[in-house]
Amino acid sequence: MNKPAARAFILAVASVVILMSGCGPKEPPSVKECRAIAAENMTLSKQLERREMEMDLLKEKHSREVERLEKRLADYRRQRDEWRQRAQQNVRDQAKDVADAVMAENAKLRAENERLKAQIMELQKEP
Repeated sequence: MNKPAARAFILAVASVVILMSGCGPKEPPSVKECRAIAAENMTLSKQLERREMEMDLLKEKHSREVERLEKRLADYRRQRDEWRQRAQQNVRDQAKDVADAVMAENAKLRAENERLKAQIMELQKEP
């Protein structure tokens, strides 16, 4: 045989051997294997239950923490609004004080202006 035909033959035989070895009937597990699998399943089930309980506890803790933080945020917002109102009231009070002072000064200056006008009129009449 030539080399390519020999290679093809060996490849075909190897493929048939591989396919036949995987297609055979599977033997049922022995009693020992069944017990080991059952024990492992029980262990895994217990671990799963513990993990689920831990997750529930963490969810509850997270919910409490979120609730606490939301209350804190509401308090901070309330305080911010109070400070804002106080600041606005302070600005209004200061503006009112300034306006009152300006109005009083303005009234004083008008009175002085009238007095000076009267003096000017008297001085113009005297000559």
